[in-house]
Amino acid sequence: PEDERNNTMKLLSIAIPCYNSQDYMAHCIESLLPGGEDVEILIVNDGSKDDTAKIADEYAAKYPTIVKAIHKENGGHGSAVNTGIENATGIYFKVVDSDDWVKEDAYLAILEKLRELTGGVDTLDLLISNFVYEKEGERRKKVMRYKHVLPEYRMFGWEDVGRFHVGQYILMHSVIYRTKLLRECGLKLPEHTFYVDNIYVLSLIHISEPTRRTPISYAVFCLKKNTHLRAHETRHDTVCRLLLEKKTTPKLKIIQRPKTRLTICIHMIALRKL
Repeated sequence: PEDERNNTMKLLSIAIPCYNSQDYMAHCIESLLPGGEDVEILIVNDGSKDDTAKIADEYAAKYPTIVKAIHKENGGHGSAVNTGIENATGIYFKVVDSDDWVKEDAYLAILEKLRELTGGVDTLDLLISNFVYEKEGERRKKVMRYKHVLPEYRMFGWEDVGRFHVGQYILMHSVIYRTKLLRECGLKLPEHTFYVDNIYVLSLIHISEPTRRTPISYAVFCLKKNTHLRAHETRHDTVCRLLLEKKTTPKLKIIQRPKTRLTICIHMIALRKL
């Protein structure tokens, strides 16, 4: 394929959705700055009411060739991700939540791998990485690995994907997509909606072609606070397994609860066979 990168393009665009994130967003941003001029950091201020906007502007002024501050009306996490995709100039795109951060050596290793693969014989559409959950107040960390399910450190196709087990699932923390692919598929996440990770990940995995959509498993660590997994864990790894085995596709149902924000639920029992 033709090399998508030119002298003005960034290698990786990283969107940081921020809503009232003044207390922890700096830690996230600082962990991403070692990427240097290969990355652009898009701080998406989603209508925050604290000093999030001020902090975003300060970073943009201090690192004008790396950081961009984007201010918008509140639309929820999905809306902020959509804005990040719209403004991204990098070949690849990743979302890092404002209360997450990355481990520097693994982060730099991923950037090196992306540089190596850009303009190669095969087109990389999806890179899948390990990540770590760190719940606030708990000593134990949950490490999400894909050993024995996805080949590591190399390009591969659907025929190489193993069977996902209970407790193994792919979330937004795991994936880096080719930006052009995100735009070509017309992905638009719903506003004011919870658990948009599922749509972001599973929608694009499903459209991936068996012969071209080739992920890589690599070790980058995004440490997440205040995360509650159990209610969705079994359902999510079920649909990941079925999708990756190319047996089913999810049917999404949006539910409006009285006097609450719009929420989304993926019904794994309502699966349409291919």
